[in-house]
Amino acid sequence: MSHGGFFEVPSDLQNTWWGLVGWQLQLTLVPVLCGLVIALPIALFCRRFGWIYPPVLGVSTVFYAVPSLALFVFLIDWFGESDLTVEIPLTLYTLVVLVPAIVDGMRSVSEDTRAAAEAMGFGTLRRYFQVELPIAVPAVFAGLRVATVSSVSLVSVGMLIGNEGALGNLLSDALNYHRPLLAWDAVLSIAVIGVLLDTLLVLARRLLTPWARKATAK
Repeated sequence: MSHGGFFEVPSDLQNTWWGLVGWQLQLTLVPVLCGLVIALPIALFCRRFGWIYPPVLGVSTVFYAVPSLALFVFLIDWFGESDLTVEIPLTLYTLVVLVPAIVDGMRSVSEDTRAAAEAMGFGTLRRYFQVELPIAVPAVFAGLRVATVSSVSLVSVGMLIGNEGALGNLLSDALNYHRPLLAWDAVLSIAVIGVLLDTLLVLARRLLTPWARKATAK
């Protein structure tokens, strides 16, 4: 019976390290992508109708204030010990970060730029996606970085409700089988994934904002 080393799951446990990493990425990225898809139209409405923004921000903040474990336990009655039980709360948590980030990014677009887009015949949606969002990319990606790194760590809380999969399983196995090395595997793996995802988002932002690189070079 092999006890394994760092980044290796012992052969007597019915998991593989790469399998857990893949599941961790799924449970992390799906909520972030869903949150972004939901946040984009919400931010558009908040920017267009300013009075909506405070209550939207208040509701999302209330969701964020609710402990993740409490939401997981509540959703078990509806979805059982499934991925949705973890992904739904994480999606809600991303909104409190992404909506303000997108709104702030849109507010950075000058009125002259908006007026020029309107003069060229850009409608609301076209101006939003082709003018305002590209300019707001730095703010949007700042929100994505926070949301992604937070989701990476919160995914592991799912193991406390018996949700199988992801690197949180190693934390559970460390307790059940008295193997502290598994806990170190989980913590280090989650940290590495968080750093790598954050780095990829920084690179993506740089690719999408070539003008920012030119300004820095000057």
